[in-house]
Amino acid sequence: IFLFQTLVGCRVSDLMKLTNDNLTDAEGVLAIEYIPRKTKDKKPFVVSVPLNDRARELVEKYKGVDAKGRLFPFISSQKYNDAIKDILTICEIKRMVTILNPTTGESEQHPINEIASSHMARRTFIGNLYKKVKDPNLIGKLSGHVEGSQAFVRYRDIDMGVMKETVSLID
Repeated sequence: IFLFQTLVGCRVSDLMKLTNDNLTDAEGVLAIEYIPRKTKDKKPFVVSVPLNDRARELVEKYKGVDAKGRLFPFISSQKYNDAIKDILTICEIKRMVTILNPTTGESEQHPINEIASSHMARRTFIGNLYKKVKDPNLIGKLSGHVEGSQAFVRYRDIDMGVMKETVSLID
């Protein structure tokens, strides 16, 4: 489920509501379509993300598994987040990451397996796409951000590789 989320970039609140009705086949391209829950009361718009081969395989694998008719079986978003932490711990993925403590405003170091959550899948989707296609409007459209979104800036990591590639364009 986490892997699927890294391939479509939706928020967990939207992922938990997706059903087969959200699958569309426009112009011969299988896609997932939804209206982001976070924006539906303000300026609703449809997000459409074409599914790559791996995403289609995951949809097929879980077809009919959920008793409520959702694409994937969920108990709760908290249990999903707990499972993400457990899987990272089992796989011994424990690299240290820097986070901002929301209470003190200070940066702190924590093992990733202790702080990981479903939102990491959304950041991964956006970050991976941005490294391949440096068009924030295209990636924003796929992730449900409006054009010029200030929130979008938090997701993309302009790392040394991206900067080096950009500078090499003027060689």
